[in-house]
Amino acid sequence: MGAVKATGGPAAGAEAVRFDRVTKRYGDHTVLDGLDLTVGRGERVTLIGPSGSGKTTILRLLMTLERVTEGVIHVDGLPFSHMPAGPGGKLVPANERHLAARRRGIGMVFQHFNLFPHMSVLENVVEAPVHVLRESREQAEAHARDLLGMVGLADKVDARPTRLSGGQQQRVAIARALAMRPDILLLDEVTSALDPELVAEVLDVLRDVARDTDITLLCVTHEMGFARDVSDRILMFDRGRIVESGRADELLDAPRQERTRAFLRSVR
Repeated sequence: MGAVKATGGPAAGAEAVRFDRVTKRYGDHTVLDGLDLTVGRGERVTLIGPSGSGKTTILRLLMTLERVTEGVIHVDGLPFSHMPAGPGGKLVPANERHLAARRRGIGMVFQHFNLFPHMSVLENVVEAPVHVLRESREQAEAHARDLLGMVGLADKVDARPTRLSGGQQQRVAIARALAMRPDILLLDEVTSALDPELVAEVLDVLRDVARDTDITLLCVTHEMGFARDVSDRILMFDRGRIVESGRADELLDAPRQERTRAFLRSVR
Protein backbone atom coordinates (compact mmCIF):
# COMPACT_ATOMS: atom_id res chain seq x y z
CA MET A 1 0.00 0.00 0.00
CA GLY A 2 1.23 3.53 -0.76
CA ALA A 3 1.57 6.22 1.84
CA VAL A 4 -1.41 8.36 2.72
CA LYS A 5 -1.51 11.94 3.91
CA ALA A 6 -2.66 12.40 7.46
CA THR A 7 -6.29 13.52 7.53
CA GLY A 8 -7.48 16.26 9.84
CA GLY A 9 -4.94 18.66 11.25
CA PRO A 10 -4.82 22.44 11.57
CA ALA A 11 -6.40 25.25 9.69
CA ALA A 12 -4.08 27.34 7.54
CA GLY A 13 -1.60 29.30 9.64
CA ALA A 14 -2.19 27.26 12.78
CA GLU A 15 0.41 24.56 12.32
CA ALA A 16 2.80 23.56 15.09
CA VAL A 17 4.75 20.96 13.11
CA ARG A 18 4.92 20.12 9.42
CA PHE A 19 6.93 17.35 7.79
CA ASP A 20 7.23 18.07 4.07
CA ARG A 21 8.28 14.96 2.12
CA VAL A 22 10.69 13.96 4.87
CA THR A 23 12.85 10.90 4.31
CA LYS A 24 15.29 9.42 6.80
CA ARG A 25 17.74 6.72 5.77
CA TYR A 26 20.49 4.83 7.53
CA GLY A 27 22.63 3.55 4.71
CA ASP A 28 20.33 1.53 2.46
CA HIS A 29 17.62 1.26 5.12
CA THR A 30 14.75 3.76 4.79
CA VAL A 31 13.10 4.52 8.14
CA LEU A 32 10.82 7.36 6.96
CA ASP A 33 9.70 7.40 3.36
CA GLY A 34 8.61 10.80 2.01
CA LEU A 35 6.51 11.66 5.08
CA ASP A 36 3.88 14.40 4.82
CA LEU A 37 2.46 15.22 8.25
CA THR A 38 1.00 18.36 9.80
CA VAL A 39 0.14 18.78 13.48
CA GLY A 40 -1.87 21.79 14.59
CA ARG A 41 -1.12 24.02 17.55
CA GLY A 42 -2.65 22.49 20.65
CA GLU A 43 -3.49 19.26 18.82
CA ARG A 44 -2.85 15.86 20.41
CA VAL A 45 -1.62 13.29 17.91
CA THR A 46 -0.65 9.70 18.72
CA LEU A 47 1.56 7.57 16.49
CA ILE A 48 1.02 3.81 16.60
CA GLY A 49 2.48 0.92 14.67
CA PRO A 50 4.99 -1.91 14.96
CA SER A 51 8.54 -1.44 16.18
CA GLY A 52 10.77 -0.07 13.44
CA SER A 53 7.95 1.66 11.59
CA GLY A 54 9.48 5.14 12.01
CA LYS A 55 7.45 6.54 14.91
CA THR A 56 10.31 7.30 17.30
CA THR A 57 12.43 8.62 14.44
CA ILE A 58 9.87 11.41 14.01
CA LEU A 59 10.39 12.46 17.62
CA ARG A 60 14.18 12.17 17.36
CA LEU A 61 14.18 14.44 14.29
CA LEU A 62 12.18 17.04 16.21
CA MET A 63 14.62 16.83 19.11
CA THR A 64 17.48 17.23 16.59
CA LEU A 65 18.95 13.91 17.74
CA GLU A 66 18.84 12.93 14.06
CA ARG A 67 19.04 14.88 10.79
CA VAL A 68 16.69 14.45 7.84
CA THR A 69 18.03 12.82 4.70
CA GLU A 70 15.56 14.54 2.38
CA GLY A 71 12.68 16.97 2.82
CA VAL A 72 12.14 19.79 5.32
CA ILE A 73 10.62 19.99 8.81
CA HIS A 74 8.82 23.21 9.77
CA VAL A 75 7.92 24.26 13.32
CA ASP A 76 5.47 27.11 13.93
CA GLY A 77 5.46 27.81 10.20
CA LEU A 78 9.22 28.36 9.94
CA PRO A 79 11.95 26.02 8.68
CA PHE A 80 13.33 23.89 11.50
CA SER A 81 15.57 21.26 9.94
CA HIS A 82 16.82 23.87 7.44
CA MET A 83 17.55 27.58 7.37
CA PRO A 84 17.67 30.22 4.66
CA ALA A 85 21.10 31.17 3.36
CA GLY A 86 22.43 33.50 0.71
CA PRO A 87 20.73 36.41 -1.06
CA GLY A 88 17.98 34.22 -2.49
CA GLY A 89 17.08 32.68 0.84
CA LYS A 90 17.65 29.13 -0.42
CA LEU A 91 17.13 26.55 2.30
CA VAL A 92 20.22 24.68 3.47
CA PRO A 93 20.63 22.18 6.33
CA ALA A 94 20.45 24.01 9.64
CA ASN A 95 23.57 24.63 11.67
CA GLU A 96 23.79 23.93 15.39
CA ARG A 97 23.07 27.54 16.36
CA HIS A 98 19.80 27.54 14.39
CA LEU A 99 18.77 24.16 15.81
CA ALA A 100 19.56 25.14 19.39
CA ALA A 101 17.45 28.29 19.11
CA ARG A 102 14.47 26.55 17.48
CA ARG A 103 14.32 23.43 19.65
CA ARG A 104 13.92 25.34 22.93
CA GLY A 105 10.15 25.25 22.48
CA ILE A 106 10.15 21.45 22.22
CA GLY A 107 10.28 19.12 25.20
CA MET A 108 10.56 15.35 25.29
CA VAL A 109 9.90 12.60 27.81
CA PHE A 110 11.88 9.47 26.96
CA GLN A 111 11.34 5.78 27.67
CA HIS A 112 14.09 5.93 30.29
CA PHE A 113 14.11 8.67 32.86
CA ASN A 114 17.70 9.95 32.47
CA LEU A 115 17.59 11.81 35.77
CA PHE A 116 20.77 13.04 37.42
CA PRO A 117 21.28 10.59 40.33
CA HIS A 118 23.48 12.97 42.33
CA MET A 119 20.84 15.72 42.34
CA SER A 120 17.62 15.98 44.31
CA VAL A 121 14.26 15.82 42.56
CA LEU A 122 13.95 19.60 42.78
CA GLU A 123 17.46 20.15 41.39
CA ASN A 124 16.71 17.84 38.45
CA VAL A 125 13.71 19.97 37.50
CA VAL A 126 15.44 23.32 38.08
CA GLU A 127 18.72 22.62 36.27
CA ALA A 128 17.69 23.28 32.65
CA PRO A 129 15.50 26.37 33.22
CA VAL A 130 18.38 28.04 35.08
CA HIS A 131 21.15 27.15 32.63
CA VAL A 132 19.27 27.08 29.31
CA LEU A 133 16.38 29.51 29.78
CA ARG A 134 18.44 31.73 32.12
CA GLU A 135 15.65 31.89 34.68
CA SER A 136 16.56 33.04 38.15
CA ARG A 137 16.93 30.17 40.58
CA GLU A 138 14.10 31.59 42.68
CA GLN A 139 11.75 31.68 39.69
CA ALA A 140 12.81 28.23 38.48
CA GLU A 141 12.37 26.67 41.92
CA ALA A 142 8.90 28.16 42.36
CA HIS A 143 7.82 26.80 38.98
CA ALA A 144 9.43 23.43 39.72
CA ARG A 145 7.57 23.11 43.02
CA ASP A 146 4.28 23.87 41.25
CA LEU A 147 5.02 21.21 38.63
CA LEU A 148 6.07 18.61 41.20
CA GLY A 149 2.83 19.28 43.02
CA MET A 150 0.93 18.79 39.76
CA VAL A 151 2.54 15.37 39.22
CA GLY A 152 1.92 14.35 42.84
CA LEU A 153 5.47 14.62 44.13
CA ALA A 154 5.40 17.74 46.30
CA ASP A 155 6.67 15.66 49.22
CA LYS A 156 9.68 14.31 47.25
CA VAL A 157 11.49 17.55 46.37
CA ASP A 158 14.54 16.68 48.47
CA ALA A 159 14.69 12.97 47.57
CA ARG A 160 17.31 11.49 45.25
CA PRO A 161 15.95 9.72 42.14
CA THR A 162 17.39 6.40 43.28
CA ARG A 163 15.01 6.45 46.27
CA LEU A 164 11.95 6.73 44.00
CA SER A 165 9.91 4.09 42.19
CA GLY A 166 10.06 3.93 38.42
CA GLY A 167 6.67 5.61 38.16
CA GLN A 168 7.79 8.42 40.44
CA GLN A 169 10.98 8.89 38.44
CA GLN A 170 9.01 9.15 35.22
CA ARG A 171 6.73 11.73 36.82
CA VAL A 172 9.83 13.75 37.72
CA ALA A 173 10.92 13.46 34.09
CA ILE A 174 7.54 14.83 32.99
CA ALA A 175 7.87 17.76 35.40
CA ARG A 176 11.41 18.37 34.13
CA ALA A 177 10.18 18.53 30.52
CA LEU A 178 7.34 20.89 31.45
CA ALA A 179 9.74 23.13 33.38
CA MET A 180 11.20 24.22 30.04
CA ARG A 181 7.79 25.72 29.19
CA PRO A 182 7.52 23.85 25.87
CA ASP A 183 4.96 24.62 23.20
CA ILE A 184 5.35 21.05 21.91
CA LEU A 185 5.78 17.97 24.10
CA LEU A 186 7.02 14.68 22.66
CA LEU A 187 6.25 11.44 24.49
CA ASP A 188 8.22 8.36 23.49
CA GLU A 189 6.78 5.15 24.97
CA VAL A 190 6.95 6.75 28.39
CA THR A 191 5.56 3.70 30.20
CA SER A 192 7.53 0.97 28.41
CA ALA A 193 10.24 0.76 31.09
CA LEU A 194 7.76 0.60 33.98
CA ASP A 195 6.34 -2.33 35.88
CA PRO A 196 2.67 -2.81 34.91
CA GLU A 197 1.33 -1.61 38.26
CA LEU A 198 3.15 1.73 37.84
CA VAL A 199 1.84 2.52 34.34
CA ALA A 200 -1.50 3.98 35.46
CA GLU A 201 0.04 6.66 37.70
CA VAL A 202 2.14 8.04 34.84
CA LEU A 203 -0.69 7.94 32.30
CA ASP A 204 -2.99 9.73 34.74
CA VAL A 205 -0.48 12.60 34.98
CA LEU A 206 -0.27 12.84 31.20
CA ARG A 207 -4.06 12.84 30.93
CA ASP A 208 -4.01 15.85 33.27
CA VAL A 209 -1.44 17.58 31.05
CA ALA A 210 -3.61 16.94 27.98
CA ARG A 211 -6.74 18.19 29.76
CA ASP A 212 -5.33 21.21 31.55
CA THR A 213 -2.82 22.73 29.11
CA ASP A 214 -2.76 23.84 25.49
CA ILE A 215 0.57 22.14 24.78
CA THR A 216 0.80 20.34 21.45
CA LEU A 217 1.35 16.63 22.13
CA LEU A 218 2.99 14.17 19.79
CA CYS A 219 2.93 10.75 21.40
CA VAL A 220 4.28 7.29 20.58
CA THR A 221 2.60 4.58 22.64
CA HIS A 222 1.27 1.03 22.69
CA GLU A 223 -1.25 1.96 25.39
CA MET A 224 -4.43 2.13 23.30
CA GLY A 225 -6.65 3.21 26.19
CA PHE A 226 -4.40 6.19 26.79
CA ALA A 227 -4.32 6.96 23.06
CA ARG A 228 -8.11 6.96 22.99
CA ASP A 229 -8.36 9.29 25.99
CA VAL A 230 -5.91 11.99 24.91
CA SER A 231 -5.75 11.94 21.11
CA ASP A 232 -7.46 14.20 18.61
CA ARG A 233 -6.00 11.98 15.89
CA ILE A 234 -4.22 8.67 15.68
CA LEU A 235 -1.82 7.79 12.85
CA MET A 236 -0.97 4.20 12.01
CA PHE A 237 2.58 3.73 10.71
CA ASP A 238 4.14 0.83 8.86
CA ARG A 239 7.50 0.74 7.09
CA GLY A 240 8.05 4.48 7.40
CA ARG A 241 4.69 5.53 6.01
CA ILE A 242 1.27 6.49 7.31
CA VAL A 243 -1.13 3.75 6.30
CA GLU A 244 -4.19 5.14 8.09
CA SER A 245 -5.19 8.32 9.89
CA GLY A 246 -8.35 9.32 11.71
CA ARG A 247 -10.05 10.37 14.91
CA ALA A 248 -9.22 8.17 17.86
CA ASP A 249 -12.65 6.53 18.04
CA GLU A 250 -12.79 5.97 14.28
CA LEU A 251 -9.37 4.40 13.97
CA LEU A 252 -9.54 2.27 17.11
CA ASP A 253 -13.14 1.08 16.73
CA ALA A 254 -13.51 0.80 12.97
CA PRO A 255 -10.11 0.80 11.23
CA ARG A 256 -10.34 0.78 7.46
CA GLN A 257 -7.05 -0.93 6.68
CA GLU A 258 -6.28 -4.58 7.39
CA ARG A 259 -2.74 -3.63 8.48
CA THR A 260 -4.25 -1.43 11.20
CA ARG A 261 -6.70 -4.14 12.25
CA ALA A 262 -3.87 -6.68 12.52
CA PHE A 263 -1.74 -4.33 14.63
CA LEU A 264 -4.60 -3.49 17.00
CA ARG A 265 -5.32 -7.19 17.50
CA SER A 266 -1.69 -7.69 18.51
CA VAL A 267 -1.70 -5.01 21.23
CA ARG A 268 -5.11 -5.65 22.80
